[in-house]
Amino acid sequence: MVELGMLVTAMLLIVSIIATRASHRLGVPALILFLAIGMVAGSDGPGRIFFNDYGLAQAVGVVALAFILFSGGLDTDWPTIRPILSQGLALANIGVIISAGLVGAFASWAMGLTLLEGLLLGAIVSSTDAAAVFSVMRMQGVNLKHRLEPLIELESGSNDPIAVFLTVGLTGILGAGGGSLLTLVPSFLLQMALGTAGGYLFGRLMVWSINHIRLQQEGLYVVFTVGLMLLTYSATYLLGGNGFLAVYLAGIVVGNANLVHKRSVLRFHDGMAWLMQIGMFLCLGLLVYPSQLLLVAGWGVLMALFLVLVARPLSVVAALVWFRRSPRELAMVSWAGLRGAVPIVLATYPLLAGLPRAQTIFDLVFFIVVVSVLLQGISIAWVARLLGVNDLRPHAPDARTFTPEVRLSSRIIEAVVPPGSPLVGRSLIELGMPQGVLLVQIQRGGAQIIPDGATILRADDHLLMLTTPEALPSLAALRDQAAVHLVTPTGSGDRATVR
Repeated sequence: MVELGMLVTAMLLIVSIIATRASHRLGVPALILFLAIGMVAGSDGPGRIFFNDYGLAQAVGVVALAFILFSGGLDTDWPTIRPILSQGLALANIGVIISAGLVGAFASWAMGLTLLEGLLLGAIVSSTDAAAVFSVMRMQGVNLKHRLEPLIELESGSNDPIAVFLTVGLTGILGAGGGSLLTLVPSFLLQMALGTAGGYLFGRLMVWSINHIRLQQEGLYVVFTVGLMLLTYSATYLLGGNGFLAVYLAGIVVGNANLVHKRSVLRFHDGMAWLMQIGMFLCLGLLVYPSQLLLVAGWGVLMALFLVLVARPLSVVAALVWFRRSPRELAMVSWAGLRGAVPIVLATYPLLAGLPRAQTIFDLVFFIVVVSVLLQGISIAWVARLLGVNDLRPHAPDARTFTPEVRLSSRIIEAVVPPGSPLVGRSLIELGMPQGVLLVQIQRGGAQIIPDGATILRADDHLLMLTTPEALPSLAALRDQAAVHLVTPTGSGDRATVR
């Protein structure tokens, strides 16, 4: 019954959102509460919702992860991460490989798994979760110094592709009855190369398409970005590239470009990332049977502690040893490596492949994620203060969507677009207003228009602009290049041409 399904879905979403308030008061990460709500609603809980479709859970997880990574890319400020790009890539790749290897070797030695099975477990839990890391840090008011925050952001946003690749590759080798890990190297290089190229090219295509499609309704722009994001993932994947890497890079390109209705696009995808995050954790909570988890509880806690206290710190040190990071900074990066829903989604791959110990691996991964989020998530603000790397100053406004400053010294400037000007027929986003200039109104005939980035300029438009004194030379340059007439009020009711 569709209506009953809608009712259950609505109640789960509402309860999950209300739980975010409780998480702040209780000091428990919201992700754990989402997972707990799913478990309570599941077969072993009072909700009695029977759900064991791992294929559907994996499909939901893949789509959700694409949305989350795209949103993460949109929120990534390129000028901020550029100085630490090499460090982030080292963490996202070398760190993941070392972490997977250490966990795999320990699991093989301690639990009696084969080396390949241990490496599969290590690969599944090797990546940190961007959504988990930053939802916890924002809720606890953590604002790190020494470029640690963009470093952790870049790592957690870009290490999922290699974790997905390793998981799928190792699952394939185990499913085939064995094979060499070296066979994964050519495939890895091809996927990363095509993913990088696809992400950049589709990102540029997104920017051009959004700025030139000239839709009449603002809401259609955000829907358009959803279609373009799904196109980026699916086309890159079908061409043999890594779709997750592509959508993350495309998000970075789009988020750092001048874009029509950019604020709306960023807010929409931030909301979608939260929706997908909640949906993933609820879905995965429904998959879990608490009665079965007790059988591996001891091993799960042991593996989680090894990952958090041994494998993660060693992988961070190995990846960043050449970048002259202090021990305190390395310790903070290590402790901020929370696991989230991504490992649980990846744990469905061996289940669907029918591997012999797939259910054990799934249950272990669940424990590792829960312990990681609880142990690191609850204490991350305390650890940041203990290490002296927490900056108590508030975050600066995002310059990519921040309105030009208005001061008492700001001046009102009027510009007239004459017939034949190169600006005629161009949108404001194509014009590229100088820094410090805000176009507040267009007078067109008898109409007064409040413009946005998609507004098309016409001949004889009168533009009313608010500008700082420092921006006047840039406006003069615009006058010379675009053949517009600039005039400014003199205070006596007359107007004087800006020279």
